[in-house]
Amino acid sequence: MPNTALLLCLLSAASVSACSSNPDTRVGESPPGSSAMVVGGDYASYPAVARLIAKLEREQGFEPGYLAGIFSRVERQQWILDFVNRSQAKAATGPTGAWTRYRAKFLTADNIANGAAFWRRYQGVLDRAQAQYGVPPEYVVAILGVETRYGSYMGRERVVDALATLAFDYPRRSEFFTDELKAFLVMTRAEGMDPFAPRGSYAGAMGLGQFMPSSFQRFAVDFDGDGKRDLWNPVDAIGSVANYFTAHGWRNGERVAVRANANGSDARAMKTGFDTSYGLDALRRKGVVSSVALDGNGEVSLLELDARGGYEYWLGLKNFYVITRYNHSTYYAMAVHQLAQAVRERHGPASAPVVTQAEAPDSGSAL
Repeated sequence: MPNTALLLCLLSAASVSACSSNPDTRVGESPPGSSAMVVGGDYASYPAVARLIAKLEREQGFEPGYLAGIFSRVERQQWILDFVNRSQAKAATGPTGAWTRYRAKFLTADNIANGAAFWRRYQGVLDRAQAQYGVPPEYVVAILGVETRYGSYMGRERVVDALATLAFDYPRRSEFFTDELKAFLVMTRAEGMDPFAPRGSYAGAMGLGQFMPSSFQRFAVDFDGDGKRDLWNPVDAIGSVANYFTAHGWRNGERVAVRANANGSDARAMKTGFDTSYGLDALRRKGVVSSVALDGNGEVSLLELDARGGYEYWLGLKNFYVITRYNHSTYYAMAVHQLAQAVRERHGPASAPVVTQAEAPDSGSAL
């Protein structure tokens, strides 16, 4: 889920096609009979739409008639606005077991077993990704497991509808989603996609790894060598997630997080979270001690998990912070870390046949 904290739930199963439904019109050109700047439909009277069309014409060379035709067909999704504007629960002042409930969503017997099966199926692809990017297979698999259950729940919303709804009718994040909508239109033109074909989450995240369009532009890779970057294809998704981690500073061979002993300490009075930074000596003076030797690790983050039965404390290392670049949440990163460890244990040392390009699923196939 790179680039937004809105992408935590409401993902439904979908099979997404990246092929154009109008082969007679090249992506980025005006459909026959389109008017240069006449936008109809749900966004007919939106000045922000006209501004975006002008910006895309000026900066990216799009034809205004082509964009007007797209925005005339885009549908405003009121349910998305109702969802993102819902009342938020008040912050808890004591332990509630929130981490235990969150963890239980992802570390299920099925998710662990399916992760190990996915690993076996794509053993060769994951090994190649590790060799090229230095990211262990279990962490790539865990990202895909947390995000979409290995491609089973990739979202059913038309991405263009979701992004337009949030860009033009959600003022609090309008700038962010306008940029993502712009990136999406550039992406579909570059990849030869029909802009109405890709489907994803209610916030516009796409494919097995739920990349936002701006992340697609920067980090998606053609890992199966077919000339397309297709995040609905597991092979490209594996390479793209590994590339994302490496680009954000993943350190090959280093730990991710370790338990901390904090009984009788001042941990509850300390600031916690993936973005905190403490020296190990400073933590020891506060009564927080790593469960394993961490000499030479420098600064660490102090993580507090509201588990059933009391708070758990962990120390997050550099690679833990890298996982939070995918989603800025301590709980998310810890769920990925623990799912990765569970899948590795379930997978064991057994290997499986390498999946070749010819054996990889067709573009857009859901597992």
